[in-house]
Amino acid sequence: MTDRNRRLAAWCVALALAALSAACRRAPQPGDPLPGLSKAERARFDSGRVAFENVFTPGTGLGPLFNADGCAECHEEPVVGGAGDEIERHAAAFHATPPAGARACDELVALGGPVFQQRVTPALRAAVGIDSEPVPPEATAIAGRSSPDIFGFGLLDAVPDSEILARADPDDRDRDGISGRPNRFFDGRLGRFGRKAVVPTLREFNDGATVAEQGVTNPVVPDEGTFGGRPFPPGTDPTPEPELSREAIDLVDFFVRLLAPPAPQRLSREARQGRDAFASAGCDGCHVPVLHTGDSPIRALQHREVAAYTDLLLHDMGPELADICFANATPSEFRTEPLMGVRLMTRFLHDGRATTLEQAIELHNGEAARSRDRFRTLPAEERAALVAFLKTL
Repeated sequence: MTDRNRRLAAWCVALALAALSAACRRAPQPGDPLPGLSKAERARFDSGRVAFENVFTPGTGLGPLFNADGCAECHEEPVVGGAGDEIERHAAAFHATPPAGARACDELVALGGPVFQQRVTPALRAAVGIDSEPVPPEATAIAGRSSPDIFGFGLLDAVPDSEILARADPDDRDRDGISGRPNRFFDGRLGRFGRKAVVPTLREFNDGATVAEQGVTNPVVPDEGTFGGRPFPPGTDPTPEPELSREAIDLVDFFVRLLAPPAPQRLSREARQGRDAFASAGCDGCHVPVLHTGDSPIRALQHREVAAYTDLLLHDMGPELADICFANATPSEFRTEPLMGVRLMTRFLHDGRATTLEQAIELHNGEAARSRDRFRTLPAEERAALVAFLKTL
């Protein structure tokens, strides 16, 4: 081989390696895992996707009460892990002045709450003649809950408590009108998952979802609860507990934990103008653009910047959006929704009532009223730019 041919061959190899490297560094697409996984972690992630897509039947543990027959039924658009079109039914009883020794919020757990499933197996229908779990008369509010996407949830789980608590300002000491406060689980731990920020860890969120949504027990949550406070009739739940193995629930958790958030798209001139308008309107007071993860046994989750656009705190959104209480969250308080991946969604807010981003902004109230009003006073061009920016996230 001549020197010229050697140089040409070396150039071709270098070009091929550069192309391969660029392909490896491509931005994560919806449904992709976090970059930087080992070969073993990627294989486990792929196995977890299969477990996540599993469809249950009454013979494999579904029900007797359920909302969906598998995880992917509620997290499917535009790919597995995305949002769903279902609207669940939750209920609770809130007492602004509770009796001595009682909590202000009763999640109605003893009566089947706070999630009241809307589907039943044929065996339960035959036994009691119903098509969904009835909400007890003790409820003071019934709430709709849309299914969010779960992209990037592992990164949210890895954000240290200290970073969340550092932004809390329950007494609004800085007088900016924003008084975000943390919610706490029933044992006092900091909550961060769920629309009311009750669940402390992603593991607990995933473990609880199989029972609450599919009626499928697992070794961590081996009890399906009750039907309106009563045991299920004999023969309506024939599958031995736990109905999901430890290995299967571990795989589901690993898949959810390592789902990457969709990378923000490149900003056009209009979107850059909208990013500035987002900040000037004060939207970033709650939708904090960047959070940081801490230590993690999984390298891909360690010390990462997350374009989360949330503070994971509770904020009062006003009486128009108020529905149920949950733990320390009052009916009008909701966790700031993460905006990563919002461009992929077609319904917005906790109950899916908004069908456009503009409508979602207009429905903000309470602590968000000042930012909403600033949005309203922007010139039409800047309002459009702000929405264009959100559609890059």
